[in-house]
Amino acid sequence: MSRKTGKPSYVRQAEQARARRVPLAATIAGLVIAALVAGLVGYFVGRPDATTRAIDDIKAQEAKRDVDQIRDLTAVARRSQETLTTLLNAFDTAVDGTKPVDAATVKSWQETVKGLVTAHADSPSGTTATNVARGGFRGAVADFQVAVDIYAQAVAAPPEGRAALTAIAGRARTAAATAWSVAAAQLDQINVDAGFGHQHVYLETEQGSGAFTADGEEEGHTGG
Repeated sequence: MSRKTGKPSYVRQAEQARARRVPLAATIAGLVIAALVAGLVGYFVGRPDATTRAIDDIKAQEAKRDVDQIRDLTAVARRSQETLTTLLNAFDTAVDGTKPVDAATVKSWQETVKGLVTAHADSPSGTTATNVARGGFRGAVADFQVAVDIYAQAVAAPPEGRAALTAIAGRARTAAATAWSVAAAQLDQINVDAGFGHQHVYLETEQGSGAFTADGEEEGHTGG
């Protein structure tokens, strides 16, 4: 009859090692799964939903559209500034009697201002700040048109009524220049905000614009 013996020590050691490895492997697997789940949850929680993404896209499109509108409005205003400066230099000397003009010249002024009104008639929808600048320029050129029309009436009026109409034309011109300067200040600010730097389209005539003038910042300067 053979003697009963236990398992050899090396067998018992292998079994014990396997027993330890099973819980360890399960623990590691659990940690990996938990990390993956946490990562997925974090991704979906942190990821913008469809509505948020749509709103962000709309905001980005609006921002680009506004930048384009600011650039276009500045170009139109600058061309108008050059035209008005030339016109007002002649208008001012005519109104104060320094250099009177004939009806044909006044007629040409009316055509010029009519062209400016047309140039500023476009009214795309933009941000409030851009709309204010655009509306300001539109109102100003309309006021200049009124001033020139009044002066045309003064030139055609009988001598006894000419002085009064000329004075009214001068006041209308000053009001128009003031309205223009407010729009120019607004345009300057939205250009700075858009990253284009200061853009000055103020009226600088030989006798003065009768309104606000540009600040001391250089053209294109992005500060202040």
